[in-house]
Amino acid sequence: MTEVLEITQPGLLATLQDFGRFGHQAQGVTEGGPMDERAFLWANRLLGNSYNAAQIEITLGQFKAKFRHATLFVVTGAEFPLSLNGNSIKSWRVYQAQAGDTLSVGHNDSGLRNYLAVSGGFRAEPVLGSVATVVRDGLGGLQQQGKPLAKGDVLAAEVGFAKTLESRRPSSSVVTAIPSRPVLDLIPAGQIQQFSTAARQLLVGQTYQVTNKQDRMGVRLQGQQPLPQVPASMISEPLPMGSVQVPADGQPIVMMNDHQTLGGYPKIGVLSWTARSILAQLPAGRKFQFRWLELAEAQRELRQVWRFFNVMR
Repeated sequence: MTEVLEITQPGLLATLQDFGRFGHQAQGVTEGGPMDERAFLWANRLLGNSYNAAQIEITLGQFKAKFRHATLFVVTGAEFPLSLNGNSIKSWRVYQAQAGDTLSVGHNDSGLRNYLAVSGGFRAEPVLGSVATVVRDGLGGLQQQGKPLAKGDVLAAEVGFAKTLESRRPSSSVVTAIPSRPVLDLIPAGQIQQFSTAARQLLVGQTYQVTNKQDRMGVRLQGQQPLPQVPASMISEPLPMGSVQVPADGQPIVMMNDHQTLGGYPKIGVLSWTARSILAQLPAGRKFQFRWLELAEAQRELRQVWRFFNVMR
């Protein structure tokens, strides 16, 4: 291992994430991992890394780091202003950094999160099979204690890369930008039959907006009208990632990567894989709509994604 990157300004929140911590929900341990899985997987693919290679998830930009060793790198996710040694560079494109180079990530209203990946992936000692940082649980990260990255932290990686990957980027047919008015696919699930026809129709018929009550655990939404006749709370049961719970006030809450593993609010559906990645990038105030998606179609999408990115689970 070689020291490749020093954090000089972590911004609001920068965490080390691999693809997540699996097989421990029965013990109350959530997955963690990247909020925008699509951006994360693309970063590793562009560099020729394993799908699980660890990256830095940067929330709301304002991040700076100095390279300590030559390496290839890429930044995906939100289209924030990027510069290398003060010179503007593009996201979703592989670049070569030299020792002493400085990377800066700015901020605008295009999204919430970036993913910084280097050739070979960042290395740290895994906890329960993963380096994914879950602050709430005190698990993972550079020091194995669930702490965000801080100024002065130094990250190592396995040095060795192919220069032929420099300037590599997704095909022009791949849309990387977040739509101005997204439509999020929702699979009927959980207690769907306990919701009235009127509630199910209203959910996909009206516009929702993301509130400022959001983090890596979940996202609270605000609809023009609350869903009517919400079923009563129930005995807590397992919560899949992307679950859309509806509390008594009729305004949905979406469970994200660091969600609790059990919940007692009725679930009206679960977001598709693409929908979760889009929601992870929507800042407070952004509006969107839901639409129903058949389970078979959601499963087909996920199989295609895992095949394309060589995800092994």
